[in-house]
Amino acid sequence: MKHPKPTDNEIKLVKEKYIASRTDAKGIIEYGNDYFSKICGYSMEELIGVPHNIIRHPDMPKVVFKIMWQTIEKGEDIRAIVKNLTKDGSFYWVVTEFEPKIDPVTNEIVSHTAFRRHVPQSAINTMSAIYKKLLEIEKEDGVQASEEYLLDFLNQRNTTYDEFVKNLINKKGFFSRLLGI
Repeated sequence: MKHPKPTDNEIKLVKEKYIASRTDAKGIIEYGNDYFSKICGYSMEELIGVPHNIIRHPDMPKVVFKIMWQTIEKGEDIRAIVKNLTKDGSFYWVVTEFEPKIDPVTNEIVSHTAFRRHVPQSAINTMSAIYKKLLEIEKEDGVQASEEYLLDFLNQRNTTYDEFVKNLINKKGFFSRLLGI
């Protein structure tokens, strides 16, 4: 399945609904709820067995997924603000929280369940600006340089990516203090 060409059409999530999906340890889709299928525009038959990155929007910096995977592969939860791509090229923003399932015998991760929900516009505005800068760095100097920039950005604010996102979605005005604006 190939990625669609992105458009400027945004789909807004209903605040009271959650998107849920589960992938295996390698990111292959095993399950998605009806809202996931409705929002992304693919039937569940089209999605099962496909890498979850089928809905990855090109406006998303690779470093964000690198940090996400490093965290969830340790069996830790992480929140991320993500711009996703639909089958028709539209996009939608979500805040995602991951819940890893760990095999009690082998202590290995066997799957990841992700719960996604509406993102406040102020958080989208903040992350869009940060992601734009990270993408510029990635195009010019690569993912490593983008990661260094992001980690420096977070270290200057004495926070982690997860905490930064948590504060963006939970506290109005908090992002202004973190950004120094």
